[in-house]
Amino acid sequence: MKFVISDEQRALAEAIEQVIEGAGGTNVARTWAAGDLAPGQELWAQLAELGLLGLCVDEADGGMGGTPVDLVVAFERLGYHAVPGPYLESAALLPNLVNPAIREGLVDGSVIATAAIPGLLTYALDSASSTHSYIVNPDSLSPATAGEPMKSIDETRTLSELRATESAAALDEQLVATAIDRATLGCAAVLLGAGERLLHEAVEYAKIRQQFGRTIGEYQALKHQLADVRVALTFVRPLINGAALDLGSPAGPRSVSAAKVAAGDAALLAARVALQVHGAIGYTQEHDLSLWITRVHALLGAWGTARYHRNRVASFIMSPISQLAPVA
Repeated sequence: MKFVISDEQRALAEAIEQVIEGAGGTNVARTWAAGDLAPGQELWAQLAELGLLGLCVDEADGGMGGTPVDLVVAFERLGYHAVPGPYLESAALLPNLVNPAIREGLVDGSVIATAAIPGLLTYALDSASSTHSYIVNPDSLSPATAGEPMKSIDETRTLSELRATESAAALDEQLVATAIDRATLGCAAVLLGAGERLLHEAVEYAKIRQQFGRTIGEYQALKHQLADVRVALTFVRPLINGAALDLGSPAGPRSVSAAKVAAGDAALLAARVALQVHGAIGYTQEHDLSLWITRVHALLGAWGTARYHRNRVASFIMSPISQLAPVA
């Protein structure tokens, strides 16, 4: 099977790219980490106007009626630019779980929502900058309040425990499972985008950094390492696109878990090689490389650890798909 994005999806990616760069690029992440949320909130409003936050919402409900492939195309761009904020929760997880009034707010950007999923996503992201917080259970959704925020390895991310404040609204289990898989797939796309940016930064720096009178990009050993990253990231892309096509089907959980594991492994390899290429400067917070390195490490355990997803893939290998209920 050949995965090639459409002209419309390519145009969506380019539009997202232009909006992010016009808003300041990585400066948005840096100001967000410093506690200045205004540039990030302005970017949120612009991306909502573009339609990104309504990708998973039907056109009849005011959204774009996009496909899961549209979603991964968009979230790869967010990862490439280290965009901060609870986009996965607001655009991928919650739109199909909340009531119509909240859904409308998610689509137009007036609502910024975050969530925790017991057993999978322990802490809610950026609750202080969110207008709504929820606890997502396998068959229900509970409005919640956040506790004291905690620091993450990624300084653009703050994490909080949630406590339910109202009675839970019952939901269809399959609906919840698909929403969680959609957000997990979005996380894999963010990892892919971060990995692509790390590779780009490493290649560009290898062209100018010199050792022993030669640019380091001329050394064969380094070329091999960069090529290994290129191969790893290239193999992730069809897994993510395939999982997007499988989303909601009996094979969906297996495909999403395989994509999440592969994206995490490839992005981590990209982070290690990029750090080695940059040398000591890559360890500094002042260098933008730190934005993607810390984002990759933070997302490795978010939306299910590698161990969780490998176990889920193994359960599908050991049993026929037709005998397995979708796993949330």
